[in-house]
Amino acid sequence: MIHTAEELAATQGVAAACAALVVPRSSLYRARPTTNVPEAPTPEPAGRPAPPRTLSPIEKVQVREVLNSERFQDLAPREIYAELLDEERYLCSISTMYRILAEHAEVRERRNQLRHPAYHKPELLATGPNQVWSWDITKLRGPSKGVYYYLYVIIDIYSRYVVGWLIAEIEAAELAEQLIAETCAKQGVQRAQLTIHADNGSPMTAKTVAILLADLGVMKSHSRPHVSNDNPYSEAQFKTLKYRPDYPDRFGSVADARRWARSFFAWYNDQHHHTGLGLLTPAVVHTGRAENVRQQHQTVLRQAYLAHPERFVRGQPEPTKLPEAVWINPPPSTTEPSAPAGADQLAPSTAQRYTDACGSEDRATLRSDPSAVPADGVAGQGGYHVIPAHTGPLPGATLSSKR
Repeated sequence: MIHTAEELAATQGVAAACAALVVPRSSLYRARPTTNVPEAPTPEPAGRPAPPRTLSPIEKVQVREVLNSERFQDLAPREIYAELLDEERYLCSISTMYRILAEHAEVRERRNQLRHPAYHKPELLATGPNQVWSWDITKLRGPSKGVYYYLYVIIDIYSRYVVGWLIAEIEAAELAEQLIAETCAKQGVQRAQLTIHADNGSPMTAKTVAILLADLGVMKSHSRPHVSNDNPYSEAQFKTLKYRPDYPDRFGSVADARRWARSFFAWYNDQHHHTGLGLLTPAVVHTGRAENVRQQHQTVLRQAYLAHPERFVRGQPEPTKLPEAVWINPPPSTTEPSAPAGADQLAPSTAQRYTDACGSEDRATLRSDPSAVPADGVAGQGGYHVIPAHTGPLPGATLSSKR
């Protein structure tokens, strides 16, 4: 029917042919073959003409040079606009000044600014005792307001063992220097074996301390400024100290503080079962007895399991494992611990010299300390060699080096 309508439309017209044959014209048009006519290209949009009141490119450059000149680089556009008016000069409106600066990302301080250096994040690894130590100073409140005593503590981050501590009435680099020297001597630290990490306090960054560490062959590391978690082991140890039930609100004297500290560090090193050490004490880990103690624990747990296996729904229990490596700021890509620098020289330090609790604290105490007791051991007595400090000992300070 459509074909007939096409033939009739050739002589009678489309409207007459469709009316005679009762065929909708739309069907006739739809049946006709379409020809591929190329689409006309889309015309480019006409650019928006610049308003007649806009500044020319040359004028914009001139305005920007004025705004960034040495005279005006510290002033806001509003102040520049006002000063130019006082000089009977007009460049453009205040909003136009802001638009010109915004085009070049200069709506900010336009002079050259000092930039803080990119501080390197300390990444320290310890796979055994006496590889990385962390030390810090905390205040202990004295008998009255504004009176403080200063507790210096050096802790081994792998074993959590307090290898040295000191309480003094002042915070001084000389005391820190002597504490580090005597502690390294008692622990038998060799050159290129140890890294000591600290924050950025004045005693930690003192030149005399840096020279001492260089003389001892000890590498130094410091926290980044204003980063509170770069020295976590010392901070955690201070929290343990100050949250002890018998920790006093105030100490009556420096001798009082030292007396309390002796009992605390004896407990912390020899009796405190640390969760980060698989419930072993710091002294056990530091002296290389961890595996023997774990085997004892395993024997006890095996006997308990054989006696009542129904009580252990997950099978025979195992002692908590000791961490293989301890990090300060582990890198994100770390999968397995790698040996730190100088690890091949650690063998002599594995057999640590250690005095049991019967020797109270086995400390080296400055001769001038009025609160020293015979059990502490005075520096120069007891027959062990003390590395001389760069400066003489200060009065009123107790130097304590655990071994």
